[in-house]
Amino acid sequence: MTDFTAPEKMSAQANTHGISFNEAILVWMRIAILSFGGPAGQIAVMHRILVDEKKWISEERFLHALNYCMLLPGPEAQQLATYIGWLLHRTVGGLVAGGLFILPGIVAIMGLSYIYALYGNVGFVEAIFFGLKTAVLAIVIQAVVRVGKRSLRNPIMVSLAAISFVAIFFFGAPFPLIIVAAAAFGFMGARLGRPEFAPLEHGGKNTAVIDSMLGDEVPDHVRPNTARTLRVGAIWLAIWLVPVFTLLLVLGQSDVFSQIAVFFSKMAM
Repeated sequence: MTDFTAPEKMSAQANTHGISFNEAILVWMRIAILSFGGPAGQIAVMHRILVDEKKWISEERFLHALNYCMLLPGPEAQQLATYIGWLLHRTVGGLVAGGLFILPGIVAIMGLSYIYALYGNVGFVEAIFFGLKTAVLAIVIQAVVRVGKRSLRNPIMVSLAAISFVAIFFFGAPFPLIIVAAAAFGFMGARLGRPEFAPLEHGGKNTAVIDSMLGDEVPDHVRPNTARTLRVGAIWLAIWLVPVFTLLLVLGQSDVFSQIAVFFSKMAM
């Protein structure tokens, strides 16, 4: 096997799907700047740009990735961006996509926090934040409708989504229970041969796959590899846990930074 350097690997990958790394950086910056309204709005922006506009990834692959990210702990929108970036341009692509995705938010929240700390009790500032709330609500509703139209392809799926909403909103059903119940329902539907639960067709019959630049191709770096999976898992587990335990050992459990580290580690899980 030819030994590529990192730039050569990305260049070879770009020759396969025609998407250069520099172009991807600009697109991820654009997605990050336009991503308002929380996960629903961010996912809708990614879908509009990557699937509808750029046609880099197919509808089916996008929704499959979204389904998996919804099951993972942590922010699903950033996970989705990281995955697609990795899918297109390997590890560097994933790091760039995930990093750029949160960068505008970091800058914005720092600026807004500073303004609110200085002028939070001033009437016009409170009015601005109230207006932002209503605008974000509209963005979220539009995003839910947009993504829902693509993923809820038949009345059974619509009914299942409605039942899930009622269960979690009105009855406070645990989220894992809803996920397990929906997965079991879908599994049984597929086992019984119900066409409503049949996956989208691959190959020549799936125009969404044909029309995407990545196509139905599975890049080499995406193929399952047990050794690589264990190695990557160990590296990122260390990146996560070593700083947390270091803070606990050096500063103690009562320190505010230790408490923040533990709190957000629990939130991520």
